Amino acid sequence: MKAMSPRETMVSAPIAFPPPVALKKLGELERALSLTIRGKPEAVRLTLVCLLARGHLLIEDVPGVGKTTLAHALARSVDSSFHRLQFTSDMLPSDVLGVTVYNAHSEAFEFKPGPIFTNFLLADEINRTTPKTQSALLEAMNERQVTIDSRSLPLPDPFMVIATQNPAEHHGTYPLPESQLDRFLMRLRIGYPDVSSEREILRNGDNGLGESFARVIGVRELMDLQGMTRSVTVDESILDYLLAIVERTRTHESLSLGVSPRGSQSLFRAVQARALLEGRTYAIPDDVKKLAVAVFGHRVVVNARAGASVRKSDFGDRVLQEILTQVEVPL
Repeated sequence: MKAMSPRETMVSAPIAFPPPVALKKLGELERALSLTIRGKPEAVRLTLVCLLARGHLLIEDVPGVGKTTLAHALARSVDSSFHRLQFTSDMLPSDVLGVTVYNAHSEAFEFKPGPIFTNFLLADEINRTTPKTQSALLEAMNERQVTIDSRSLPLPDPFMVIATQNPAEHHGTYPLPESQLDRFLMRLRIGYPDVSSEREILRNGDNGLGESFARVIGVRELMDLQGMTRSVTVDESILDYLLAIVERTRTHESLSLGVSPRGSQSLFRAVQARALLEGRTYAIPDDVKKLAVAVFGHRVVVNARAGASVRKSDFGDRVLQEILTQVEVPL
């Protein structure tokens, strides 16, 4: 048998992927969020998947269950810039993007950047503002830039919008249009905590989200982790499985609008991110099944006849669960 040269040995030596140090950082980040949002491990995990996939997150639930707390905790866990915007009915697009003002001393117009120029933007109660102000986020979320006075200004990297909203049935809300919803990689609901978790919340009191909240990971480390997700292998059989689910949403009798190609891309990236989070170099069918409702639930539109008796977002989730049982899972 021919002996391998030192060069051949060096080239063929296995490289640990994902690196153990990266998995350690992800574990620390997950533990930090779990200490803040108690008893909700699945919500925490989905949040991290969205972060690794470079997506935007929509958290929808009734008031008081920890939507803002989760968003705030995630942003504070990363050593980066962060702004929180409380959306109200009288807010203007310039309150988000910034404004151009005249400087009398320099005799020139100057642009004053708005809070959107940050790494993490917490858009609190986004559906309490008007559609005109909501639309100010469309270009930023899709192209990671904003156009003001015919100038395109890039946003910082990474850039993530974490939006919270109350259910549409609550007073004083403006439902997000489909074009806006489609720009969120996933929507999640936190739900009420169980009795033991709520007991811990009452005992601990302060959630520790002040300026002293520990930073777990830096911007460069986060960007490296986000880059690693693209190296996760997605087999053709997994891709066929994903596309079969997407196609079924477009032909289902209870849905008037199925998943868009942007939605397909979102699930693909989320599947890669979940695999990385679990320390795998490859995706499995369970990644698709676990993420399909969170990624597709806010994208599908239920027709009026099918969703007449229940809240349409709940019915859309039920339809997706039904589709998951009908599409054959690859071996």
